[in-house]
Amino acid sequence: MTKEGLVIVYTGKGKGKTTAALGMALRAIGYNHKVCMIQFIKGSWHYGEMTSSKRLEPEFELTAVGKGFVGIMDDKSPIEDHKKIAQEALKIAQEKISSKKYDIIILDEINYALNLNLIELDDVLKIISDKPDSVNLVLTGNHAKDEIIEKADLVTEMREIKHPFKLGIRAKKGIDF
Repeated sequence: MTKEGLVIVYTGKGKGKTTAALGMALRAIGYNHKVCMIQFIKGSWHYGEMTSSKRLEPEFELTAVGKGFVGIMDDKSPIEDHKKIAQEALKIAQEKISSKKYDIIILDEINYALNLNLIELDDVLKIISDKPDSVNLVLTGNHAKDEIIEKADLVTEMREIKHPFKLGIRAKKGIDF
């Protein structure tokens, strides 16, 4: 890894934000780099990364903290529960980043957590400004705040052009989750 780590943001309404971060992780693992992904929202659901990530150990570590998607589908958890768990994810992120054990830290869906007011923007900006130079930090999720975009070295916006869900096609294993 280079001596100076980047801040990378994958945002936008289109699919592919987490997938892009995982693609970067896969590339980095090919060079024996250590990668940690902390998921802020997807914790209680089963999805492919939970299983496939185990095959990438010990170079890849997945920490799923959230209670699942907030306020949609089958979510019956009070918002206070989601806030408490998002705060826990933020604490874990701070610990992992400051440990200097990882070359890349992915804060998956942190932008959603911010947009849903589960965590504070100032806390995320502090994580960015306090990260060690050696750490590459990746933030995913729609609704990236302007202040985060300003601090980032690379920002990619995924733009939806066409989506099978609008045709009534449900999410598919291995493609969507």
